[in-house]
Amino acid sequence: MKINSPLEAYKYLPQTNCGECGEATCMAFASKLIDRSGKTSDCPPLIKEKKFAKKLAELDRLLAPEIRQVTIGAGDKAVNIGGDDVLYRHKLTFFNKTKMFFDVADNMDEAALVERVKSIANYKKFYVGRNLLLDGVAIRAVSNDPAKFAAAVKKVAEVGLPMIFCSFNPAVLKAGLEAAKDKNPLLYAANKDNWKEVGELALEYNVPVVVSAFNDLDGLKTLAKTFAEAGIKDIVLDPGTYPSGKGLKDTFTNFLKIRRAGIMGDTEIAYPIMALPFTAWMAGISDPVSASYWETVMASVFTIRYGDIMILHSMEPYATMPEVHLAETIYTDPRSPVAVDSKMYKVGNPTADSPVLFTTNFALTYYTVESDLSSNGIDCWLLAVNTDGIGVEAAVAGGQLTADKVKDAFDKAGFDLKTAVNHNTVITPGLAARLQGDLEDKLGANVKVGPMDSGRLPGWMEKNWPPK
Repeated sequence: MKINSPLEAYKYLPQTNCGECGEATCMAFASKLIDRSGKTSDCPPLIKEKKFAKKLAELDRLLAPEIRQVTIGAGDKAVNIGGDDVLYRHKLTFFNKTKMFFDVADNMDEAALVERVKSIANYKKFYVGRNLLLDGVAIRAVSNDPAKFAAAVKKVAEVGLPMIFCSFNPAVLKAGLEAAKDKNPLLYAANKDNWKEVGELALEYNVPVVVSAFNDLDGLKTLAKTFAEAGIKDIVLDPGTYPSGKGLKDTFTNFLKIRRAGIMGDTEIAYPIMALPFTAWMAGISDPVSASYWETVMASVFTIRYGDIMILHSMEPYATMPEVHLAETIYTDPRSPVAVDSKMYKVGNPTADSPVLFTTNFALTYYTVESDLSSNGIDCWLLAVNTDGIGVEAAVAGGQLTADKVKDAFDKAGFDLKTAVNHNTVITPGLAARLQGDLEDKLGANVKVGPMDSGRLPGWMEKNWPPK
């Protein structure tokens, strides 16, 4: 049985509260094991003392995810796929978000290939405090020429992104592997015709491999079982991705069946699943905008329903932005609100005469306020108060945002309103207006109530700043 609570994990720990793991108690360490922010090797007594060897082995087995985690690529840009324990995010969380690889063809003009690879590597979209990136490059062996494919691999490898080698020809895959021996690419794919040769390559080069059987789950399971028995551990499943009609419905059903079986304990098929939304371009759609649109629809469907890794084509902003945003949203841990560090931030170039505002450290709230201020050229000081990542209205109602907590945040930031600025004034969010009196008492400052919506701050500033 899988364990999902700190109390269950605690039973296998030394229970001495020695602190060698960096945590004050073994129970705290057990919590880190459950949310995967820690691993058993972080507990020196558990690793070093022979009397714990049996417990360690059992604990590792019980903590292992239901769906095998597979690593693609090498170095700091390597990506993990799979590793999930639940069918529905709200029951725990999804761990490794869907990885998006964009294709290039080995018969592309070299300059065009280099330009496209650079655009994949340099893609960056700022979203709620972080940059959303693309994950890797899928190199399609359109030429079926081993030498040409190897040359394309060498060019792509220069940017350091993880790679997928796409060919059913073992000779082509071998040429790619020789050109990138230390890059740990994913081989796509082994099927009923080439499984022996591709399996031998996966073993020889110790790389992950896709097993593929279109709309044939029995065949897919047989291939996966054969590879596992041969000693290949890092397997990805491709049940086929049909872009339209009954085939699309069957694809969706197959993804559900595979993941449900894996989570319910069928280890022979408990592997990450590959989706291929770029097949939208093969659906007979002549208009590129329509093909991009349909590819994005397919990517969205299989991001929500168990696509661990995808191969896509369109690099248009209207395609990539919703794809990366959805993956980020679905794979955000529902147990932990997204938060920014609780501290004093500078917006623009504030001086001692600039206004001082505060908000909560809920990332969406903070970046909305910061954007409304910076985009309107308002230089100011903006304090993010630690409310455990809860927005202003809910934090006031729930007691996470109080006058004491605001004062504590100012103190921890080392920001004294009496000396840091010339006006000894702070602006409170309109949704926290009820705190005005308590704030004035705690801070010993003039407290002005700002608008309910930060989008109205520019107009509010024109009428109310500087304070009279």
